[in-house]
This record gives sequence, structure tokens and C-alpha cells, in this order.
Amino acid sequence: MKCRYCGQKIPEGMLYCENCGKEVRIVPDYNPLDDMLTAQIRGAINGDDDYIDYDSMNSQNTGRRNTASRNTGRQSGNARRNVTSRNTSQNVSRNTSRNNTSRNMSERERRRRQAERKKAMRRKKRKRILLIFLVLLIAFIGIGIGVYQTSYKGIVTKGYKSIESKEFDAAAGYFQKAINKKKEKPEAYTGLSKVYIEQKQLDKAEKVFLDAIEQQPKNADIYEACVNFYIDTDQKENIPLLLEDADDSVTKLLAGYIVVGPEFSLDDDETFDDVQELSLSTEKGCTIYYTDDGSEPTVNSIKYSEPIQIGEDETVITAIAVNEKGIPSLPVKKNYLVELPIEDAPAVSPSTGQYETVNQIEIKVPDGYEAYYTMDGTDPTTSSKKYSGPINMPEGETIFKAILINGKGRSSGVTTRNYVLEVE
Repeated sequence: MKCRYCGQKIPEGMLYCENCGKEVRIVPDYNPLDDMLTAQIRGAINGDDDYIDYDSMNSQNTGRRNTASRNTGRQSGNARRNVTSRNTSQNVSRNTSRNNTSRNMSERERRRRQAERKKAMRRKKRKRILLIFLVLLIAFIGIGIGVYQTSYKGIVTKGYKSIESKEFDAAAGYFQKAINKKKEKPEAYTGLSKVYIEQKQLDKAEKVFLDAIEQQPKNADIYEACVNFYIDTDQKENIPLLLEDADDSVTKLLAGYIVVGPEFSLDDDETFDDVQELSLSTEKGCTIYYTDDGSEPTVNSIKYSEPIQIGEDETVITAIAVNEKGIPSLPVKKNYLVELPIEDAPAVSPSTGQYETVNQIEIKVPDGYEAYYTMDGTDPTTSSKKYSGPINMPEGETIFKAILINGKGRSSGVTTRNYVLEVE
């Protein structure tokens, strides 16, 4: 059977279409006798007396028929009653099924509508919750932005943005505000120094850190920020001076920036009587630079590669060690003195004595020396008369003194002669 509404095929026994939900209407072929029998059965069920009269009347009307016809009619009537009874039962069953189906469909519709209402309520509730969440999220974001803008990091960030836009006064204000907020943190000091660096004021930039270190002598973070400032501005030679007097707690944390100075093979607490050879050594990975004129060494000074010869007289050697990062050590200075042995007091002839004839006084001068003398009893110096050849002995009593002076200005001992010349 097919549904007359949608044309969908309906399985046998089904009372409604599964596709469109319409009830199935089973319309049997019209038969007036079936209607009459149905009316009789309904009257019998309801106790209607018309049922008997109706039957009697039917008997009178059919009296003219022969007995065989009546019997046949009765049999036919009985058969129709049985058919009508079955049809009536089927109709009642169909009506009951239709009612049940209708009730089932109504219940399903009611449940469907109730489910849709619940879904709609849930959707509405979810939308409400989502809206509340979005409002709270926006509020939290706004609060977070506000908190960040007034936080130490937020203020420092504003300072750097002002540097980028060349608004140096505004940048300095932001960094100073951050310093006042958290003076122990290094970022604001670094930012403030960059303000001065951008304006080519390195002294002010350095002072930012030195003032902070003076107030917080145990703050290793500010020390390190200052070290980085020296590195960035190519002032690495100031790093060892900065860390020289730092607190032990600071130097322990910043040990990577501290370079040990070179070692000298000779001490300078003695005077040498011969030319010396000086060797310098340092940690692995470091390079040594030195000077021999008393000036401070830099990476542009003499690079140590072989032992240094220490000659006669005073020699000042100052050396530094520089690590792979270009950070130098503190300078190490040694003052060496080499005094070569000199001749004893000069040989003077003739010897002390009384003379009656004129003699010449002579001084023996070794190579590399000069001789000076006096004839009035005073000790000679380089300001005295320089000996250039034999001297005539003066008449009367003379006290003659002489010394030798080497090329380094060192003097020998004094030779004294006492002459008395009495010429007849």
C-alpha cells in the first residue's frame, strides 16, 4: 500500500506513514448490506428493540419468496453477519489503533516541542554565559593592560619607545619613574644611560651606574649592568677598576668579568748587578700587553711574545692580561734597578808626598768613564773640572781629589792626594 499523501510505501499492518506521519485511511468497497448488518449488530450491542422489528419486517417482506430462498437468505444473512462482525471488529481495532496512533503522535509532538524548548533554553543559557565570559574577559584584559602600563616593566617599555622616537626628556622621565618604583632593578638604569648615550654624553651615562652602585654597593645586577655599559661603549679598560673594590659577594657573582693580571718572573725588591731577562705569564686564552716607560698599557701597547731584557739603570715594566672577550686585568707594575759594578777609585799619580821639582798629576781613566777632580780639598762631582790630560802640580801644599763617572752617571770612589811642592 502507498500513502495517498506522499506516495511512500507503507508496510502491511502499519496505520500511519513513517515518512509524513499521516494516518492510513482504509476505505472498503461500498456495500449497502454491510451497512445494514453493521446497524443491526450495533443495535443488538446497544440493546435496541428495533433490531427485532427490523428482522421481522425483513421476514415479512421476504415471505413471498420460497422456502429455499429464505433458507438461502438466512444462510447468506448469517454469513454476512459473520463478515460484518469481523469487519466491525476490524473497524473497532482500526479506530482504536488510530486513536492510539494519534495519541502517540501527539505525545511525540509534545515531547519534540518540549525538547526544542529545552534546546532553545540551553542555547540561550550558553549565549548568556558566553556573553558574561566575554564581558569578564574584556574587563580582565583592560585591568591587565592598566596594571601593565603602571608596572615597572610597562614604564621601562614606554621609556624605550620614547628613545626610539627621539623623545629623550620623556624617556628620561619614564626611566627615573621606574627607578623610583624599584631602585634595585637594573633595567631602568640601563635605559637611562642609553638616553645619555644617544645624546653623546658618556660621562652622564656612566654616572647613572656609579651613583646607583654607591647607594647599593652589594647589588651585583647593577654592577653587571655597568659592566655591559663599558663593553657596549668600548670602555673595557674601566671594568677591572670598577670591580677592584667591589664587595666579595659581587665579585663572586661576576667572576667571569674578572681577569687575573700577568705574573712576573723577577721580583723588584732587589738591585741587580747584571742585565736581567724578564718573563711574563698569564691564564690560558689571555694575551699580555706591556710598556717599559712607566705608562699604562692598552691593547695597542707592545704585545708580549718573548722575554724582556732589563738593562742597566732603572726600568719600569707595566703589563695587563686581556681575555678573549677583550676585558683587561688590572695593570701590574714592576720597577727594576740594575747597577753594574764600577771601577774603584781612580788611580792618580804621583802619590802623596813632598816634591822639590815640578811634577804632573795624572788620572787613569778606563773606557766608558770620565774623570772629574778638585784641588781645594772638596769632593768632586760632575760639576767639577773634567779631567782631559796631565795637570801641573801647583807650588805649595795641594789636596787633590778625583772620581770616575760611568755612562749611567754613577760615580766611583774618591781618590785623595796630598802634595807639597817646594821649589828651590
